[in-house]
Amino acid sequence: MIGLVTVKTPIILVNFKTYIEGTGKNGVKLAKDAEKVNLETGVCFGVAPQYVDIPVIVRSVEIPVYAQHIDPIKPGSYTGHVLPEAVKETGAVGTLINHSERRLKLADVDAAVARARELSLVSVVCTNNIAVSTSAAALQPNMIAVEPPELIGTGIPVSKAKPEIVTSTVESVRRINPKVVVLCGAGITDGEDVAAAVRLGTQGVLVASGIVKAKNPYKVMLEFAQAVTAR
Repeated sequence: MIGLVTVKTPIILVNFKTYIEGTGKNGVKLAKDAEKVNLETGVCFGVAPQYVDIPVIVRSVEIPVYAQHIDPIKPGSYTGHVLPEAVKETGAVGTLINHSERRLKLADVDAAVARARELSLVSVVCTNNIAVSTSAAALQPNMIAVEPPELIGTGIPVSKAKPEIVTSTVESVRRINPKVVVLCGAGITDGEDVAAAVRLGTQGVLVASGIVKAKNPYKVMLEFAQAVTAR
């Protein structure tokens, strides 16, 4: 269990991004498929839909729901920003921070993690290399997801293309803060990619198009879960 919510490891965290396949009713169906696999296999699934879809998805499933981003702000005059309190109010249990498509300065990552901690939101800080992962670990997030941006969406998994990044990240993060859960992301498309990530020492994966844009997302998620339980 991580933080004050039931988020278990290993975990498969699915980022819906702004794909039409994960928007509105499609997003609800995708979340329900993830919940079905969770119930069938016991593997923890989490989903990160768009902000406007969080409330309906929270009402539709009982698996952890995350925001895709929060801004390091407090209530006030911040038009167009994402207030952490608003994310908490939707029923989300956590948030991604510093995704490669929504990068923040280190000081802002620090502030965002602190704001998440204040509200008991699970923080998942995305990083792109060993050095950034090590710096992020010192900020005491709940999770770090290492994703080399050049591999995101390519179908080439970091666990195979650059396994040394994964193993070195795991080692570096654990030296700094052994409580931080390390996830692997970028290019994950099948069960073997998931199994490889776990073999390298991670406690789960952060995945997007490999599931969201799959012809049969349920089947892919089931394959992912089976790969985790077969280790």
